[in-house]
Amino acid sequence: MFGLPTHVLVVHGAVVLLPLASIGAVIMAFSPRFCLRFGPLVVAVAGLGLVFSIASRQSGEVFALVQGVSAAHQQAGNVLPLFGVGLLIVVLAQWLTDRRQRRGRTLGGQILAVFVVAVAVLTTGWTIRTGHTGAESVWL
Repeated sequence: MFGLPTHVLVVHGAVVLLPLASIGAVIMAFSPRFCLRFGPLVVAVAGLGLVFSIASRQSGEVFALVQGVSAAHQQAGNVLPLFGVGLLIVVLAQWLTDRRQRRGRTLGGQILAVFVVAVAVLTTGWTIRTGHTGAESVWL
């Protein structure tokens, strides 16, 4: 695309959107009001982040044939879409749960919020790890 490998372009979508969705997810976990108002937007951003992580993985396989990359980056890149799926599932579940519970969160909703925060933190960490190993294999 535009003379650049597709991977170099689409990877930025995953690197930006997954952590952005994770920030929204954490805010949703702490604020049911935010969740009700902006939940659909956070779900959409998480979905787009998942799409970009899948596109990055597929284009990365082709890019790896031309430009060698480390095994650590390939392994991390193969796992990143799974984190994207997990984030999308918990964010969607939190939004749907909060939509049904207009009078505060039940214990189940509070436990789900803890999972949302955990998945958001893990997704962001894995996204950083994947990007860092990719940058190391290309630039160092």
